[in-house]
Amino acid sequence: MTTQWSALDIEQQTTEWLEKVVIGLNLCPFAAKPQRNKQIKIEVCEGTDDQTVMDCLLAELSLLDSSEVADLETTLVVTPHLFQDFDDYNQFLDVADMLIDQFGWRGIYQIASFHPDYCFADVEPEDDSNLTNRSPFPVFHLIREASIEKAFKYYGGNAEDIPQINIDRVCGLSDSEKKALFPYLFRAPSV
Repeated sequence: MTTQWSALDIEQQTTEWLEKVVIGLNLCPFAAKPQRNKQIKIEVCEGTDDQTVMDCLLAELSLLDSSEVADLETTLVVTPHLFQDFDDYNQFLDVADMLIDQFGWRGIYQIASFHPDYCFADVEPEDDSNLTNRSPFPVFHLIREASIEKAFKYYGGNAEDIPQINIDRVCGLSDSEKKALFPYLFRAPSV
C-alpha cells in the first residue's frame, strides 16, 4: 500500500496531518508551540518486522531521554510498512508499553496511538469520532509526561473535556472538510 512513497513523502504527509488536523482542528491544544519551535521529531521507521520497530522505539525513547525538552519535546514514530491492520497495531501497543516498563520509563514517557483505521472500543469503525485518532500511517507518539503535566497546568479549560471537545469537532465536519483533512481515508486501494 505505501511502498510507492519515500520516507520523505511519508514524513511530509505526517507533517501535513499534524499541522492541518492535530493543530489545525486544535485536537491537541498543546501541539502548536512545540511544532512552531521545531521540537517535534517525525521518525519514519521503515522496518517490516516487530523487532525493527521495537529497536526504533527504543532508540527514539533513548534519544528523548538524553535530550533537553528545549531541543526535543516529543517524537512521532511512523511505521508505514507494518501494522496496516489496526488489531495488529493495537496488540503491538502492549509490547511497546512493556518496553517503557522494562527501561524504567513508566511515569516519564507514554505512548499515544494513531492509525488510519483507528477505532475506539465500543464504537463502530465508520463512526466519525474515530477521526480524532486517524492518521495517514500507523504512528506511535512518544510523549514526555512532564510536558503533559506542564501543558495541563497552563491549559485554560478542563483537560478532561478535551476528548469530548475533539469528538464534537470532528463529528461536526462536513463531508468536503473530511475529504480535505483526511484524504488518505478516501483513496482507492492500490492493486
